[in-house]
Amino acid sequence: MQSREETLATLRRLKDDIATRFSVSRIGIFGSVARGEQTEASDIDILVEFSRPVGFFTFLELEEYLSMHLGAPVDLVTLDAAKSLIRERVAAEVAYA
Repeated sequence: MQSREETLATLRRLKDDIATRFSVSRIGIFGSVARGEQTEASDIDILVEFSRPVGFFTFLELEEYLSMHLGAPVDLVTLDAAKSLIRERVAAEVAYA
């Protein structure tokens, strides 16, 4: 499992590619990895914003792409999709690449 800084560095390295391939305008991490509390069993919670509407299959392809490059399962969410109860927590702890 990568550290918080390693995860952000990987996302920064991939940023141009995911912007072009998946129309991502902003990407960041939240949850245990962002807080530095991850374990080997943790997934990586990723908050993503798109520059245009994308379909379900593009969303799934991005999730798989990130999982492959980060070496861990990814839980990909948009801020709009985050339940109102956790939206403020996610927004407060997100670290953008």
